[in-house]
Amino acid sequence: MEGTIEFRDVHFRYPTRPEQPVLRGLNLTVKPGQYVALVGASGCGKSTTIALLERFYDPLVGGVFVDGKEISTLNIANYRSYLALVSQEPTLYQGSIRDNILLGADRDDVPDSEIEHACREANIYDFIISLPDGFGTVVGSKGSMLSGGQKQRIAIARALLRDPKILLLDEATSALDSESEHVVQAALDAAAKGRTTVAVAHRLSTIQKADVIYVFDQGRIVESGTHTELMKRGGRYAELVNLQQLGRNN
Repeated sequence: MEGTIEFRDVHFRYPTRPEQPVLRGLNLTVKPGQYVALVGASGCGKSTTIALLERFYDPLVGGVFVDGKEISTLNIANYRSYLALVSQEPTLYQGSIRDNILLGADRDDVPDSEIEHACREANIYDFIISLPDGFGTVVGSKGSMLSGGQKQRIAIARALLRDPKILLLDEATSALDSESEHVVQAALDAAAKGRTTVAVAHRLSTIQKADVIYVFDQGRIVESGTHTELMKRGGRYAELVNLQQLGRNN
């Protein structure tokens, strides 16, 4: 898989809310290795786009294509083996750090060197080996023994263990304080290198280096470009950035 993604005139409504259109003719392209950010007000279709890419749902109209093939025609388990998702609330289970990272593996015989490599990439290796029990440390129910930033970096290591071609980030730093966000964002930036990455972001400061930013409004894309281009344009994106800066200053 190279990792070219295309949404072609995608329309979608959730089966539980058929009267409410979520995507209305969505067109977007992500080239192999690109870092693309999806931004916009909540409820505008960003996370739905990720859910369609993971094939949790199929479009009502239009198609989602990867490397020119419509994903609804692909073997779903094989297709998903090329993807990894890091979401806002990482799911950790009672068990050791090693057990939790190995949940990302698609085979049973993962050598320690690969686990360690994924942890270095995720900025969490030094923390793990500083613990008395290292990788054997029990994380507690839902990872209760760890901070939000530590849990998120373990989730990133788990995602990287699959060596995904496509990395999906769904508001991966929005639940963190600013210090944790900084460390986790550095790990995400490293993880994205050489991979097709699609990031849904609420905090716009985290996606300013994206190759392309797509701005959603009511299920459609109203603007696209780099951060600099969109700020110069003075449209919807610039408005969202200015609103967030005002919120911070107050």
